[in-house]
Amino acid sequence: MGEREELVETLDKHRDLLRRTARGLDDEQAARRTTASELCLGGLIKHVAAVEARWVRFITGGAEAMRGGGGDGEWADQFRMAEGETLAGLLAGYQEVGRGTDELIRSLPDLDLAHPLPPAPWFEPGASWSARRVLLHLIAETAQHAGHADIIREALDGAKSMG
Repeated sequence: MGEREELVETLDKHRDLLRRTARGLDDEQAARRTTASELCLGGLIKHVAAVEARWVRFITGGAEAMRGGGGDGEWADQFRMAEGETLAGLLAGYQEVGRGTDELIRSLPDLDLAHPLPPAPWFEPGASWSARRVLLHLIAETAQHAGHADIIREALDGAKSMG
């Protein structure tokens, strides 16, 4: 298995762990906060999908391309289910984002393709990230939020998606 397939497989493994935390839940349960944080399972899925889509736009178009495409509203709203959103709809959207990312990873001419990062206090000024580095970041971000989701699910009904 080559590097690209390893990246796709690893990212998809962590996506699946995140999706698994929502298995069998209804919309009300997916929107419920179960910890001191503002996080809910539906909101985490919504956030991770938006972040992945934004970073994929970075891979293809640089920092300027990260703007737009949804998810640019109030930061906290990315972590909540809005009126009319359903868990099924959020999961379907996440699945679609993942398919697009996987296709890009497999078809990108060079994983070393890099762009300067957008200005932000958490990025070193003038730093650039390659497509490979972005994918590693997405894997870490997805894994971290899958762990958050597991805690939320366990607090919701005792179910453990990773244990």
